[in-house]
Amino acid sequence: MKYTVQRGTKDILPDEVSVWQVIEKTCRKLFELYNYKEIRTPIFEATDLFSRSIGSTTDIVSKEMYTFPDRKGRSLTLRPEETAPVVRAGIEHNLLSKDNVTKLYYIGPMFRYERPQAGRQRQFHQAGIEVFGSDDPLVDVEVILLAEQIFNRLMLRDLEVDLNSVGCKECRPEFTKRLKDYFKDKIKDLCEECRKRFDFNPLRILDCKEPSCQKYIEKAPASSETLCLDCKIHFEKVIEGIKVSGIKYKINNRLVRGLDYYTRTTFEVVSKQLGAQNAVCGGGRYDTLVEELGGGPIPAMGFAIGLERLVEIIKTQNSKLKTQNGILLYIVTLGEEAKKIGFDLLIKARKAGISSDMDYLGKSLSSQLKAADRQKARYALIIGEEEIKKSKYILRDMKLASQTEIPPSEIISKLQD
Repeated sequence: MKYTVQRGTKDILPDEVSVWQVIEKTCRKLFELYNYKEIRTPIFEATDLFSRSIGSTTDIVSKEMYTFPDRKGRSLTLRPEETAPVVRAGIEHNLLSKDNVTKLYYIGPMFRYERPQAGRQRQFHQAGIEVFGSDDPLVDVEVILLAEQIFNRLMLRDLEVDLNSVGCKECRPEFTKRLKDYFKDKIKDLCEECRKRFDFNPLRILDCKEPSCQKYIEKAPASSETLCLDCKIHFEKVIEGIKVSGIKYKINNRLVRGLDYYTRTTFEVVSKQLGAQNAVCGGGRYDTLVEELGGGPIPAMGFAIGLERLVEIIKTQNSKLKTQNGILLYIVTLGEEAKKIGFDLLIKARKAGISSDMDYLGKSLSSQLKAADRQKARYALIIGEEEIKKSKYILRDMKLASQTEIPPSEIISKLQD
């Protein structure tokens, strides 16, 4: 029987892994530059953690989670997102306090059962941050600036920051009421999912991508119209900070994000390269979630970057992103004595930190040089009977197609220059 990869999952092969590694390295470098510390949580949690935090009526919880009973009948779920697990870990290990700012980041796989498309898989990967302990609008600005700086480092184009405020528990009920009043005589024209959302959470209607709903969503009331004074002042300070930082943005009154825990600031970084599902990064403030999951009244803010989407954009744009996908040295040997010498040199080169490899198949000179080219080696070192007699090997620059003779004692220092 021939096995194939499961629908909605993908083998990330060596040629593409190099792009992933650059993205992950860039994220880690900038996260740590902003003083975020890495956290790693299990890939499955108690199901209730997600249904309680994300919202039982959201698409993620109602249709997309991979949920299963363990041998004792307890309901477990592969994590569909990472904010709730990070909050759970923060509470459990006493990492969070209203008297201190705690900054955490993560990189890892998530799981949602949905229709695969460009940049979206059932097993997908996210890199994200969570900052706890402050409701200062400058925290919102820092988070958005960090996301934007990552994309700048990765040399991405045609990206835009969409920004909104969804209010708080004090002013959101009025916004919900206005949405229900607006949609109640249009409900028969909405998609089936939005008809359900109307009863449980009309804010979710604004997140719908169906064309039949979009024409009504465009004219729906804006959350900015019902913000309380505190939320209004908070959002104005966020906008002021964004302007000062020089980030290109636009106010998107329909941006509510797909999770129930968001309060006040929500934002997305969107790409014109990905069609309808175009958000490559999304996040916002969730000031009540820590308390709802059993912790104290600790405000929080964060974002998540979809790495599959990021890779798709980089490939589409033919980015000049520098990737490390070759070796420095490939040792070509002709004959048994040369092979022994070459293997000894290979060991020394690796100990000296020089990425290197050699032929183990006894191929001809031309075949070994072709192998060096396939390995994207910068240099090929040729060792044959004549070279051993003269005690001078041939160092071939594969990029410049030039070569020179070099004594064995000088090879390592030459390649370390």
